[in-house]
Amino acid sequence: MQTKAALPILFVVMFLVMVGFGIIIPVLPFYAEEIGASPTELGLLMAVYSFMQLIFAPMWGRLSDRIGRKPVMMIGITGLALSFYIQAISTELWMLFAARIIGGTLSSANMPTAMAYVADITTEENRGKGMGIVGAAVGLGFVFGPAIGGIFSKISLSMPFYLASGSSLITLILVFLLLKESKLNKNDSIKKRGSIWGAFNRDVGVLFFVQLLISLSLSGLEATFAYFAAKKAGLNSTELGYIFMIMGFVGAMVQGGLVGRMTKKYGEPPVIQVGIIVSALGFGLILLVNSFTTAAIFLSIFGIGNGVIRPSVSSLLTKTSTAGHGSATGLLSSFDSLGRIIGPPLGGWLFSLAIGLPYISGVIISMAALVLFFLFRPQVSTVKSTNMQN
Repeated sequence: MQTKAALPILFVVMFLVMVGFGIIIPVLPFYAEEIGASPTELGLLMAVYSFMQLIFAPMWGRLSDRIGRKPVMMIGITGLALSFYIQAISTELWMLFAARIIGGTLSSANMPTAMAYVADITTEENRGKGMGIVGAAVGLGFVFGPAIGGIFSKISLSMPFYLASGSSLITLILVFLLLKESKLNKNDSIKKRGSIWGAFNRDVGVLFFVQLLISLSLSGLEATFAYFAAKKAGLNSTELGYIFMIMGFVGAMVQGGLVGRMTKKYGEPPVIQVGIIVSALGFGLILLVNSFTTAAIFLSIFGIGNGVIRPSVSSLLTKTSTAGHGSATGLLSSFDSLGRIIGPPLGGWLFSLAIGLPYISGVIISMAALVLFFLFRPQVSTVKSTNMQN
């Protein structure tokens, strides 16, 4: 195993990828508006990126099973750099849409390939730890990226896009020079020949639906919490930025330090169930927000629960799926993207009916995911048999 050398490099790579992605988050709405986008067009601009990821993530995951993780990851990072640069020089709305389509199509290679890489280089005992490290990198990237973007947007609204493109190019060079190709095992060489949907079967199908439900409820929260906190506690955008930063730090620390220990000691199924319960508790507590402090605490509780779910689901999936690691993680990313497409408009509609509904529905959706997982989760014996084979 090359775990000790590769995981820190992969952490840095995914951190830089997400910093670049996060840099443009606070700027894109204003940049698009300056070019002439209406609120509806801005929504479509955001949605088309996730839609491209929904379609192409399984394809990239399966391709990485065929040709290796490193070249596919380099394609994904190149796509980010190109997308950010086109956005930086955009003078027409169609150029922004073209950039987002290119970015969504190519960058959808990054997450499933990174998770498949972790699955390749870790033992099943340490799989949860490896997935947690990737999750922590993603979380920290989303903490620092928006802050950097906000600072450099004061120079010009296009500057963060140039910065994100440059950051992606640096990341591409790091991958080319430092990241060695993972050694795909012979089983993956056989598994990879099936169809993309070969990763979806009765034994592991519940994991994809759990990820869909968790992603749907999370994106609904992200789309509405700013309005909710402003009405309930009078919080402004600066305070909300700090709150999400705190939540991001807490989630990243849990993923980087706690997930590995918990999955190693108890196994992924119990950790996933505890994560869903804590996440549901966080949704319920958000209804009680009345100040900056309560918002930070309750959102962090939600972040702890949500933070352990994705790496644990990814770990369990790569242990139990009969498809190649890339095919399995690619399809998982696709279900995650589907949740991110449905969640924001659903959350916005529920918020228009009553401001607490997105969080009440979050509790309900989380409980539905818990019941679904409890009834149809992959059996421990399946994991054990897989362990013995490896």
